Amino acid sequence: MASAIEVIGLYKYYGEIRAVDGISFTVDEGEIFGMVGPNGAGKTTTIECLEGLRRPDKGLIRVLGLDPHRDGYKLRERIGVQLQEAALPERLKVWEALDLFGSFYSKRLNPDLLLEQMGLVDKKQAPFEKLSGGQKQRLLIALALVNDPELLFLDELTTGLDPQARRAMWQLIRDIRNRGKTIFLTTHYMEEAERLCDRVAIIDRGQIVALDTPQNLIHSLGAETRIVFSVDVPWDEKLLLPINGVTKVEKIGEKIIVYGQGEKLVGQVVSWLEEKRLHFRDLRTEQPNLEDVFLQLTGREMRE
Repeated sequence: MASAIEVIGLYKYYGEIRAVDGISFTVDEGEIFGMVGPNGAGKTTTIECLEGLRRPDKGLIRVLGLDPHRDGYKLRERIGVQLQEAALPERLKVWEALDLFGSFYSKRLNPDLLLEQMGLVDKKQAPFEKLSGGQKQRLLIALALVNDPELLFLDELTTGLDPQARRAMWQLIRDIRNRGKTIFLTTHYMEEAERLCDRVAIIDRGQIVALDTPQNLIHSLGAETRIVFSVDVPWDEKLLLPINGVTKVEKIGEKIIVYGQGEKLVGQVVSWLEEKRLHFRDLRTEQPNLEDVFLQLTGREMRE
């Protein structure tokens, strides 16, 4: 499969700080590629180097076969960009914004088609200041798509959106990819990357600490399953430790959290509880996810 993006040995310094510290990766055509990590990890600096907004200190970058700096004008005709922090004049109407941005390119999509695809037809005459947070984000994506790009960059797309708007945005991104686009996105929401991305690069302190599909990252690092249940009477949670596959047990008030691995873990824990006639309620399992992988790799929680 052809590569839409190729990065080899990318470095970017701010004084003595290595914001990006020698990273290398490729992005295949037609995939949703995610770069995840906490704020300050180097995600935005990386994406801005790919877009040609920042000049790297060292390394090779090819985006759609072009150098983002030497071939900047040619590249910008073929990519779309949604910046982490972007705003429009408050009184600029939706249709005016599309008309303005479309005038920047030699090729442009029908603005009415974009409004329909983004669910903004009824907001065509609305000024930017009257749009909701989700509507503003959809308009910014429409502006990034106005030139019918082959590759779309999305930087912290859903930050500040409520859960309903965030999930609606996820479906929109899937629909865009299904129309043949390649998407490079950055996020610090692990659930977002797990739901959307074909492959994920976890970046921390400027370095890529893991890169694979979400499923492979979770599986290969052996992240643990959690079994959570509540008890009505006090008992020693350490009694569960001898069960095969159990690695750790925590007690928080009436809640017991059992950590472990193995396909039979849940059945073994439930059988043991029933055999000992220990009453429990509200039992549920929590499967490993990308946040567990991140914590295992970095030893610290995600920062917003």
